[in-house]
Amino acid sequence: MPKKIDYKYSYKKKTKIIGRLVVFLLVLFLLAGSGGMIWFLYVIRNLPDPMGISHVKFAESTKIYDRTGKTLLYEIHGEENRTIIPSKNISQYLKDATIVAEDFNFYEHNGLNFKSIARAFIVDLLNKRISQGGSTITQQLIKNAFLKSEKTVTRKIKEAVLAIKIEKKYTKGEIFEFYLNQIPYGSNAYGAESAAQTFFDKHAGDLTLNEATLLAALPKAPSHYSPYGQYKNELINRKNWILERMFKLGFVKQEEFENAKNDELMFKKQTANILAPHFVMYVKDYLESKYGANFVEKGGLKVYTTLDYELQQNAEEVVSKIAAENEKKYGAKNAALTAVDPKTGQILVMVGSRDYFDVENDGNFNVATSKNRQPGSAFKPFAYAELFKKGYPPETVLFDVPTEFSTNPEESYKPENYDDKFRGPIAVKSALAQSLNVPSVKALYLAGIEDTIKLAEEMGISTLKDRSRFGLSLVLGGGEVVPLEMASAYSVFANDGVRNETSFILKIENGNGNIIEKWNKKSKKVFDENIARTMNDILSDNDLRAPVFGEKSYLFFDGADVAAKTGTTQKYRDAWVVGYTPYISTTVWVGNNNGAPMKKGGAGIAAAGPIFHEFMKKIIEKNGVDEKFIPQNQITNSKPMLNGNYIGSVIAKIDNDSKKLATSKTPPYKVKEVLFQQVHNILHYVDKNNPLGDIPINLENEYQYNNWENAAQKWISENNTFLTIQELVPTEYDDIHTEENAPKINISSLINYQDISNIRNINAQTDIISKFKIKEVDFYIDGELVESDFNYPYQAYINTDNILKGEHTLMVNISDQYDNTGSQSIIIVK
Repeated sequence: MPKKIDYKYSYKKKTKIIGRLVVFLLVLFLLAGSGGMIWFLYVIRNLPDPMGISHVKFAESTKIYDRTGKTLLYEIHGEENRTIIPSKNISQYLKDATIVAEDFNFYEHNGLNFKSIARAFIVDLLNKRISQGGSTITQQLIKNAFLKSEKTVTRKIKEAVLAIKIEKKYTKGEIFEFYLNQIPYGSNAYGAESAAQTFFDKHAGDLTLNEATLLAALPKAPSHYSPYGQYKNELINRKNWILERMFKLGFVKQEEFENAKNDELMFKKQTANILAPHFVMYVKDYLESKYGANFVEKGGLKVYTTLDYELQQNAEEVVSKIAAENEKKYGAKNAALTAVDPKTGQILVMVGSRDYFDVENDGNFNVATSKNRQPGSAFKPFAYAELFKKGYPPETVLFDVPTEFSTNPEESYKPENYDDKFRGPIAVKSALAQSLNVPSVKALYLAGIEDTIKLAEEMGISTLKDRSRFGLSLVLGGGEVVPLEMASAYSVFANDGVRNETSFILKIENGNGNIIEKWNKKSKKVFDENIARTMNDILSDNDLRAPVFGEKSYLFFDGADVAAKTGTTQKYRDAWVVGYTPYISTTVWVGNNNGAPMKKGGAGIAAAGPIFHEFMKKIIEKNGVDEKFIPQNQITNSKPMLNGNYIGSVIAKIDNDSKKLATSKTPPYKVKEVLFQQVHNILHYVDKNNPLGDIPINLENEYQYNNWENAAQKWISENNTFLTIQELVPTEYDDIHTEENAPKINISSLINYQDISNIRNINAQTDIISKFKIKEVDFYIDGELVESDFNYPYQAYINTDNILKGEHTLMVNISDQYDNTGSQSIIIVK
């Protein structure tokens, strides 16, 4: 019988449970609310008094030193340049632009913009981190005056509470005036007046609309957007965005808007107390990206860098002096130089332009770290290094002759040398030293484009990611590189194939003197030391490069080991020298920031060479000439073209009669082995994927073979010197000793050969068909020669007395004048 359910009891029990749950949740809510209130009161305890905002003291500045720690290169906000002025002395344009850029609802809220806070909260929630500010002008004032800039919930609560207090105490006009006098605009300029004086050399009340919108663009990221930094374009874009908003929101009229758009900004030349400015800004960007701008500005850091200020001064003087000469000679307005220590990877020198403070010519732009410069022939050593890595010796011979590399009849790639001359067969070491283009393209093909790029990346080049852009022209400088990375990559040659990661910080101390960052050497073996030493021998060999550069070029340093490679891009847009000793690797670039071509003649050796020579000369004078490159271990190979000999040899079996290639039908005693001297392109002897392996058999599998071979043979046919060497191996086979030419024979006679028992003599007659004259006919009984005949009708009389009874074999052999043979046999019975 089923159990009876007491529904009344069940209902009371459920009601009791629900009631308890409601009480529990209510208690939990009250406890959470109480806990939250306690936490809130804890957070806002000991808040600073916002009423003394005009007397706030800012924290200690960050100092950047050279490697000795004795030379102060720059002090970030070390001296706040601030002039307090009343609101009436500040341009209305700047006020309006600031409101539009920073807090459009400033005059409507009470210190907090809840819509912005909500939006920022949602974005932070989605990103799972605190990144969005949602700050009003009042909050920004509080943050800069009283609080640290870390992005935490507690700081935001403190900021909000103080903002509300200030809004109650001061008017909007007073708060806005505080803000415009306190906010940092970068370059140590605090407040509108200081910013106007720093950037435009005028008072804040005299700013034009265009100038005012530019200043309004700065507070969002003062260092990043600096007019004197390398992100000036981003600053202009933000300025234009503010200007357009002002027009759309009715702050300026159409005419004012149009005039401002076309108004050219004239910045005051920067004269701040800063040494090695490009390097300092490079370090500053790193510090701010890692630690935050506010912490860097106020954290009291001591940054000890790798910069050698003595070398830096030398570099700046040389660049400034010779760049001025280059402008007159070649129309090159700019130059850059950077140097690293191969043994550590530390940056010793960075001159990013001719004059950092020449804003009109974008002097603040750091060419040393820019990614849009093509290296020209300075890229060639990467291809040759990969070539050596694959086993090709430096004596390997390549043909420097006009060569079509494209296999597409609708396209052509036929590079020429800079002097429009071709040198025929040449060793790769000479081709590299003399910077010849055609052999270098062949070297890249043999080394492999992908493998060459991978090697360049392992050596420190980071700008060749899009492989689809690069073909054989890469070796002539068809890809963009960073000058600093070029110095670092070449340092691998100087350091026996070991790359030391580029570094520029020795150590960083915080305001309490604790080390928060310290340099650690990071090394990686890229290739065998003998490859590096081979490259050093080639690039430092003045005799090898002399046929092109002369005996006393800017790359020559008497008694000192200096390896160097020049580079020049099309239309003389870029001129390079990248060179090194065992203790320093240097890159020099000359050209125009906008990529405008230089005058003809502005090649690497002519425009960049003098800067390189002057800079390295002083270093060598200081360091002496004792430290030398370690010589390479000589590697030999017996293969033609790899052994330095462009004349190959072929042994062919020749038939003495036909003078053609012997066949299996050619009598062995008619075969003679003949040595032929020949000249072919390297692909005739070398499988590019296995250069040290067997000589390739199926040459048709190599798609560049015909291009290279045709070019080589054309060169040979046009140059008598080579024509006397070339001995052509017969391509036809022996057509005398063939199956078809063998003489045919038929034994004929009046007797019946089936029974010769009653016959004393056999008259063996023959019918012969032969293309050539018959030399001899031989008759055999059971393999024993019994008669020979040398004249027509070629017959034999054989005595049967000595033939035993039974079956015997009569065989007749015939040979012609070339020893072609034929035979026939029959059975005879006695």
